Amino acid sequence: MHARHFFKLLPIVALCLSAAMPSAASARERERFIRPNADGGATAGRLAGGAGPNGGGFLRGRRTQGDGQGNVTSTSGGAFRGPNGASGARAAQVTHNADGSASRQGGFAASGEKGSVNSQGNVSRTADGAVSGERTTSATGANGNTYQGSTTYTKGEGVSHTGTCSDAAGNSIPCAR
Repeated sequence: MHARHFFKLLPIVALCLSAAMPSAASARERERFIRPNADGGATAGRLAGGAGPNGGGFLRGRRTQGDGQGNVTSTSGGAFRGPNGASGARAAQVTHNADGSASRQGGFAASGEKGSVNSQGNVSRTADGAVSGERTTSATGANGNTYQGSTTYTKGEGVSHTGTCSDAAGNSIPCAR
């Protein structure tokens, strides 16, 4: 799955997971499974969720699938809501291939009374050891100030970062360190 498409799923994961959270006071549930799959490997998963007495709750899950040939993909996600109205979600997919290549894509988003943040990134390693990755992040503070940043990494070339900050009116301001 291409990173752009994967990150578009993050809001859907958050909505589905938050809707499925247990609602009983102090409830907690956990499920696990493992079974053979049609690819000649196994599929395993787990799901856990809970709710507190003050309206907060969480749900998280993971599904890992192997094909019996050394290729494994693991997808995970989670969501929470706090009793104060804060909420967030994350999703990730990690793939390890029999040829030694690997990739990870992931993102998260959270919001509450102090602002919001959204970040997504990916990193990959080819079978011959070339590594590269990138991450983009945006955040908005309670006062309306915003941050937009991007970081890239390429093995042998190093890290590159750009970031800009704006006030609530859209004027450029220095980014706090």
